[in-house]
Amino acid sequence: MTTTTESPRPAASSRRLMEGAEAIATAAIAAGCRFFAGYPMTPFTEVLEHFARLLPDAGGVCINAESELEAVGMAWGALATGARAATGSTGQGLSLMQESFAEITLAELPLVVFNMARSQGDYFQATRGGGHGDYRHIVLAPMDIAEAAELTQLAFHLADMWRHPVLVYGDYLTAHMQEAVSVERIEFGEVPAKHWALDGTLGGTGRSGIVSPLGFGKLGQPAPGIERHLRNIVAKQREIERREVRVESGWVDDAETVVVAFGTPAKFVRYVVKRLRAEGEKVGYVRPITLWPFPYDAVAGAAAAARTVATFELCAGQMVDDVRLGVAGRAPVVTIGGISTDGSGFGVGPLLDAEIIRERVLAVHRGGPDADLPPLPLNDRA
Repeated sequence: MTTTTESPRPAASSRRLMEGAEAIATAAIAAGCRFFAGYPMTPFTEVLEHFARLLPDAGGVCINAESELEAVGMAWGALATGARAATGSTGQGLSLMQESFAEITLAELPLVVFNMARSQGDYFQATRGGGHGDYRHIVLAPMDIAEAAELTQLAFHLADMWRHPVLVYGDYLTAHMQEAVSVERIEFGEVPAKHWALDGTLGGTGRSGIVSPLGFGKLGQPAPGIERHLRNIVAKQREIERREVRVESGWVDDAETVVVAFGTPAKFVRYVVKRLRAEGEKVGYVRPITLWPFPYDAVAGAAAAARTVATFELCAGQMVDDVRLGVAGRAPVVTIGGISTDGSGFGVGPLLDAEIIRERVLAVHRGGPDADLPPLPLNDRA
């Protein structure tokens, strides 16, 4: 099994049982987040509640905003002062924030966003950018609470390092399951000084600045202008694509069937693949940790000797588009996941079951890409 993750782990310490939402808020505060604004919307609500409980004791501010529009606007203001700030919601709430996400990215502000999604149907929204302009967000997809706490801290580091928004893509289980974790501050290294921050110290000096998505400067000050500014952002994103890919893979060297999955479902897939390997089946997996930049090279390498590449997503199929781009015709790509939810629509349906995943993996492993899959189980109470 191989992995290309290189994030430093927190120092050993006593662990305690934490809900995922609490671990995320605790990790964000450990990383230096001092402002958070959001609007309650399940399964994100508990993240907001834990920020509200914990931030004041750390000298920070948490605001339960009137709506998602106000929340992202408040975060924008805090970011412009140089503070580490964040917001979040479900995918539905983040839909309302898309214009601001685009403007914040083009203004080069280091926003961190938490999406506690309902299923995995927000992949396109997260990785393609739902706003305007040539932009993407760095997207991190943890598979469990311990990794969510680690990637939360990494998100703040990457946001400051690149002066670029980072989205942490979780789900109902990420926010609400409990796990014994230790959350300590992780040191990722130095980040650039925020000379651009509008903290009031340069007021009246003739050297005060402006934060603009259009590359404007104050009268008489040098500024790149719209065209050069936007080209610089695209060049920066190309560098992010080159340097910030994170992926885990296992048993792909001789795998005849490779399964690609992300987030919480990927942990189920990894378990199933491990069991099948123990039974002598030549299967492997690839788990993208960064959804953008996507690990195209890792997927291509895994597909080189495979007969079939299968994607498992809790949606009709969105990541499969990126998998096909990575595979580039080296092997057939099929979707073995699907829409599966509970009565509330939170994406914890019967398909998220190791035995059902096993049946669907074995169907394509033994029958090839044209095999008939077992029927998608339906939640009778949905």
